[in-house]
Amino acid sequence: MTLEIWFVTALLLTLNLVAFLAQGIDKRLARNGSRRISEKRLLWLGVPLAAPGMWLGMRVFHHKTNKPGFLAFALLVTLANLAILWGLYELWSREWLDFHG
Repeated sequence: MTLEIWFVTALLLTLNLVAFLAQGIDKRLARNGSRRISEKRLLWLGVPLAAPGMWLGMRVFHHKTNKPGFLAFALLVTLANLAILWGLYELWSREWLDFHG
């Protein structure tokens, strides 16, 4: 399977931006006393290789950084991202996946 590098890059940037913005939106909703984004949803947004966006959002917006339970699951999301990356690398190294520039 051949994937265009521009497409993969745009997809990853979009996924990370969504995970980042979700942290900020939930922080704003919390401050306003409005209905919130569930922790489960915030974590799932980080699963498709968007853990960097999730962590950056947590840091920038100071959101969920003092919740040990959430941080533990965020670490699991990061480990899942690493496992996905490893799997993609394996596919690429066996030439089952190719990126075209």
